[in-house]
Amino acid sequence: MTESAPARVLRLVVTTREFDLIEDLLSYAEPAHPLAWLRRGEGMVGFGSAAIIEVGGHRANPPDGSQAAALADTWRAVAAAASVSDQVGLPGTGLIAFGALSFDPSSATASALIVPQFVFGRRAGRSWITTIHRAGAEAPITPSAREWGPAWSATVGPGELDAPGYQAAVRNGLEAIAAGEVSKVVLARDLIGSVPASADLRRLVRALATGYPDVWTYAVDGIIGASPETLVTVSGGTITARVLAGTAPRGADADGDTEASVALSASGKDQDEHRFAVESVLRTLRPHTSALTASEQPFALKLPNVWHLATDVEGIVADGVSALDLVGVLHPTAAVAGTPTAAALEVIRRIEPFDRGRYAGPVGWIDASGDGEWAIALRSAQFGGAATSDGHSWQLNDTRPVTAHAGAGIVLGSDPEAELLETRMKFRPIVDALA
Repeated sequence: MTESAPARVLRLVVTTREFDLIEDLLSYAEPAHPLAWLRRGEGMVGFGSAAIIEVGGHRANPPDGSQAAALADTWRAVAAAASVSDQVGLPGTGLIAFGALSFDPSSATASALIVPQFVFGRRAGRSWITTIHRAGAEAPITPSAREWGPAWSATVGPGELDAPGYQAAVRNGLEAIAAGEVSKVVLARDLIGSVPASADLRRLVRALATGYPDVWTYAVDGIIGASPETLVTVSGGTITARVLAGTAPRGADADGDTEASVALSASGKDQDEHRFAVESVLRTLRPHTSALTASEQPFALKLPNVWHLATDVEGIVADGVSALDLVGVLHPTAAVAGTPTAAALEVIRRIEPFDRGRYAGPVGWIDASGDGEWAIALRSAQFGGAATSDGHSWQLNDTRPVTAHAGAGIVLGSDPEAELLETRMKFRPIVDALA
């Protein structure tokens, strides 16, 4: 059942208990539309839907335009009304919702929180199961692990913005910078394709989680990816965030890899891009936190396919501020939109010929206390299609459409060909996994 926000308060009954150690969390997810949040072999998967809370898309936007704030207010009411029995007490236990928000509030894609009927989790050598149902309704029957469907592959190709079109878009972005509209703008391009209608999408989640174990692998309401960028984590009153901006390909050998890392750290263009992103995050978080600190210099973060300039941020959250509240004030960051934000969004809308949907939007989870983990939906694919009457199967001419996006930060001195190559590097994780 889908609720709008603000919505009548849902009264949920929630029970978390220990569960036999789960070796394969994804075996408990739904093959057609998995719900998952994984990192380093730990995390949670969801099954079924106790409630879906949506804003935007075909619904009216909140008066202040903040979809995250509207979802945060509704979630507080839902959490306050819930009856929760949590015998485990680890991050991710008790009442939780998985969330995926659109990049742009004007998007045709809604922002949503999904409260599963079941959450299967594993953390710190312990496993648990959470059951969630509406007050007055019978508790649902616990699902069994599901066998994996056959292997499949996707067919993808250029979308609305092909390689020449993207270089032209970068030149348009540089014109906007030269005209003083923005200091930085992040421009994306798209790939489109299809997968078999019967594809077990858990295979894509598993491929990403296996290939990129140190980043957040997520699957929420049709968007699946592996994000290296933590938007915000709140745990017990402490906030942490990791800012990524500035990218270089990995070297072909050890010496080349070292040279690539050193060159990235010495790049004035990449340092400027990174500085814009860090300053944006710090400026946004200060009114909502105390003792906010960031490393003085970015470090080079090594991923399987690229180097990124990275800065870690940490602070103490003000009373009553939830992870979803902070998502609302942080998104969109300069790392995925540009600087200044409002002007960068206008440039993006003018130059990009497509709706980003949830690409580069916030994705993550939140619990009843307001703690949670949120990343930026990067290195991702968005799956569409028409749902059948049971709400669980998808079919469109025996295939299911898929769209992937990748972007690059454009600043003064950016080179269109180099930015195109950067998007190719960023496409690699999801394109390889789809294949």
